[in-house]
Amino acid sequence: MDSVAGALELVRTVPDFPEPGVLFRDLTPVFASPSAFTTIVDALAAGIPSDVDVIAPVEARGFLLGGALSTAMDRGLIPIRKPGKLPVVAGRVEYTLEYGTAVLELPAEAITPGTRVAVVDDVLATGGTVAATCELLENAGAVVVSISVVLELEALGGRKRLGGREVHALQAI
Repeated sequence: MDSVAGALELVRTVPDFPEPGVLFRDLTPVFASPSAFTTIVDALAAGIPSDVDVIAPVEARGFLLGGALSTAMDRGLIPIRKPGKLPVVAGRVEYTLEYGTAVLELPAEAITPGTRVAVVDDVLATGGTVAATCELLENAGAVVVSISVVLELEALGGRKRLGGREVHALQAI
């Protein structure tokens, strides 16, 4: 892929998933294309400050991006998990999604106070997941220095929930 726009043409829109009325943005075709995936990872890395200590991807699609970014940027990775996945939990936050509620957890001993973190996810919609991730990390003493997403669904107003934090979206739709 020669461009981010070209890579993002592969994103599939799935109507009525996970429930009626929701238009799900599926990045699976992007992940399946080595050139598109590389283009997206490179573009995300370019928007993350070089002084971050770790990448914090959000389960589950964020893990695909976060793993590639941490390798490309030579940074650590702290996965933000759904409940029941971690043997020892440092923190937990419940939050509201556009179609329900959810919980995220932080692995124990993953963050030391002052750790500079870049949060990564695939899509910024209402902002609930990313806001909860920032809260979880900041409660543990981290400093969230950037938020990077592939797509931002502007009509859902997710940025408003992020308290003025820096957000880097490859494409806003």
